[in-house]
Amino acid sequence: MNYKIIQDEKLLEDFIEWLPDLENNEIFYLSLMARNKYAEELKYAKSGKSLLKRFTATKDRIYNKIKQLECEVGSYKLKDVPAPQNSLALYISINPRDMLKATKNGLIKFAQLITQEYNGYNPHQEIMSEIQKAYSRKIYLDFDFDNVSKESVLEKVRDILNIDCVRVLNTHSGFHLLIETSKIKSEYKKSWYQKVSSIEGCDVKGDNLIPVVGCTQGGFTPYFD
Repeated sequence: MNYKIIQDEKLLEDFIEWLPDLENNEIFYLSLMARNKYAEELKYAKSGKSLLKRFTATKDRIYNKIKQLECEVGSYKLKDVPAPQNSLALYISINPRDMLKATKNGLIKFAQLITQEYNGYNPHQEIMSEIQKAYSRKIYLDFDFDNVSKESVLEKVRDILNIDCVRVLNTHSGFHLLIETSKIKSEYKKSWYQKVSSIEGCDVKGDNLIPVVGCTQGGFTPYFD
C-alpha cells in the first residue's frame, strides 16, 4: 500500500497549467509535510509540522515529481513513527524562486559556515532553504483566512479591490485569497493591501506556501472556486 498524494488528477493538471510560466532563472519550490493537527496519532508531537520532503520543479516536471512522492506507507517517518496518510499535506510556492539569487545567497551562507566549526549542517538542506527564500517575482500575494465566512470576506473585498484579480483557494480549515498584483486597478493600488490584511480572520499574508490543488491536505483536497 502506498501513500496517495494526488487526490484529483484533473484538478492538479489544471492547477499546474494555471501556474505562471517560468523565466530562464526560475523554478517552483514544493514541500511535503506531516502535520499533527490532521492526525490523532501525532497529537503529542512536539512540533506542529515536520518536513518530510522538499524539492524544486519546472512546470513540465511538477506532476511527475509529485507522483514520485507516492512511496510505500511507512517510508516517511517522524523519528521512529511512520507518518500516517491523513497527516500529509503538500505545499507549493506559487511565486517562482530565483535560482541565481539563491546561488549567490548560498555562496554567502557557505562562506559563513566554513569559517566556523562544523555543527552538523547539511549543504543540500542549506541551499534548499536559500531557494525557498529567494522569490523572483511576486506575481501573487496570498491571504490565509480561518474560522470566518468566505462570503462575508468576499463581500468586504469587493469594496477594496476589483474582484477579477482575486482567486479563491478552498483549504482544509478555511480559504486563501490569491491576489494577482498585475491585475489590480490603479485606484486601489495604494490602499488595498492594508485593507485586506485588516479583515477579520486574516491569519497569514504575503509570499506564502499554499496547499497544492488536487493533492492531499490532511484528508482534504484543496480546490479553486
